[in-house]
Amino acid sequence: MPADILDRVLGVAVRGPSAGFSQGVDLLVLEGPAQTRQFFEVTSDPEFLAGERALHGLLPAPVIVLPIGDPRAYVARYAEADKARSSLAGLPAEHWPMPYWLVDASFTVMLLLLAATDEGLGALFFRLHRDPGPLLSALGVPEARQVIGAVALGYETSPGSSDATRSPGSPAHRVRRPIGEVVHRGRW
Repeated sequence: MPADILDRVLGVAVRGPSAGFSQGVDLLVLEGPAQTRQFFEVTSDPEFLAGERALHGLLPAPVIVLPIGDPRAYVARYAEADKARSSLAGLPAEHWPMPYWLVDASFTVMLLLLAATDEGLGALFFRLHRDPGPLLSALGVPEARQVIGAVALGYETSPGSSDATRSPGSPAHRVRRPIGEVVHRGRW
């Protein structure tokens, strides 16, 4: 993947707002076969990697982005004087009714996906199927950080091949709900 395209996508992703301007979301970018292979080996079941269920375009993706939230950044920010009147002031992370670091990491992912689409990239957010702790530790991620999943970035492997390789239940074959069924004005 060209570095300038990846940098533009990442630049958009990190420009989103964050609760209290805490800026407690980091992106760990894994590039190239050695780094992405290590990611899949540590976070996936061997049966998945060897089987037909391994997604056609996922495993060869040239870039994997891990969005990682830092609860301590939010707790520290909401302990500052200008947040003293917030109901979150002084609360430890485990007592926050809505963990803003996860919300902000999710917003970062949405911006990443939209920017990737604008650049003509394929992008997929997916959950990690194994404990990410060993991978995060091996990659030097500070303790107490929370990864919400991963985003694979890349290009379609060959023109026109994607529809032929997708299962009938694939999102590409599903119809989007009409706006009248999704948007509720004034009441449900």
